[in-house]
Amino acid sequence: MGWRISKRTDQFPKAKSYHDRHGRMRWRIREKGFTAELGTDWGSEDFRRRYAAAVNREKPGASAARTIPGSFNDLAVRFYALHLPTVSASTAADYRAIIEPLRLKHGDKRVAHMRARHVLEIKAELAQTPQKANKTLKRLSQMMDLAVTLEWRTDNPVRGLKRFPTDPSGFHAWDEGEIAQFYEVHHMGSVAHLCMTLMLYTGAAKCDAVMLGKGNLRDGRLVYRRRKTKKNPEGFEVSIKLHPYLAETLAHVRAGAFTFLETENGRGRSVKGLGTSMRKWCDKAGLPLCSSHGLRKAICRRIAEVEGDVYKVMAVSGHKSLKDAQRYVEQFHRETKADAAIASLPSGAKSERNLTNHPARFVKSSGKPMKGRDK
Repeated sequence: MGWRISKRTDQFPKAKSYHDRHGRMRWRIREKGFTAELGTDWGSEDFRRRYAAAVNREKPGASAARTIPGSFNDLAVRFYALHLPTVSASTAADYRAIIEPLRLKHGDKRVAHMRARHVLEIKAELAQTPQKANKTLKRLSQMMDLAVTLEWRTDNPVRGLKRFPTDPSGFHAWDEGEIAQFYEVHHMGSVAHLCMTLMLYTGAAKCDAVMLGKGNLRDGRLVYRRRKTKKNPEGFEVSIKLHPYLAETLAHVRAGAFTFLETENGRGRSVKGLGTSMRKWCDKAGLPLCSSHGLRKAICRRIAEVEGDVYKVMAVSGHKSLKDAQRYVEQFHRETKADAAIASLPSGAKSERNLTNHPARFVKSSGKPMKGRDK
């Protein structure tokens, strides 16, 4: 352990660790009259950027002064200043994850020179990851709209370009066979089993799951407030009865652990780290389509199948929008109605006596008078 910390200190000597009020390990630089937060993901691209900015005493927006006026870098800095204060930290990270790679490759190029063919080249480079490609086009379009507002160009070269077709249902929802397959590989007592069960029986998102601990257990219930966002600044309190299987699983958590999913070193597990670990666990179980995102869908599906009540789905999942939760119930109702409709169909040919006024029984008139009709 000491060796690892020593190596970290050698690489970023000014970075110091501390635990926040939730028990999560964070990093920062603290010097006389100066403090800079470095985040939780040691050594990541965002961590390195923050560290370099802090060591150089870079103030917010200072990088704009060192960019080429009218360049993609210049536009990115202005875009960040305009949009990042209005979104959540996770959304801001998503913005950077899309824009920063573009800055590395095209940062010094003039925005006024971008054409639709250049955008198509960027899209083609991301063809193997269509969702990421579509996100990139969306961010580029927003940035080009800003460029038009700044009068750097007269049009948006992204507008009108087709996106890649993707699955409108979003992340894959686990079915019962996949859940059983995961449990066959990852047994009770393992971190993988604990993570799976915690998310499957609470509906907690990754950002909430890493924060849950024994402090959230009250009189046989799990009580927590969903992550606060710009759209939902107060969060949403979720209070659910502890499922017996989840209670049995939590009994294997180390005594004294601050959070259920803490690391072997007793540190709080990061959201990104949890997602990475879940990916490895799913791959080991032979479930390439499954991920932590689909577990919230799985519990919503289970509730809809048993209860068929949208409000019960919302009470457990923490959905604040009736429309979001309604999707699960509607899908279940469609399936049950379809099953009932198929079951009502007859086998083979339907009896003639049940075919009232069947059109085949009547001969169409030719319109010609019949011979001897009036005789």
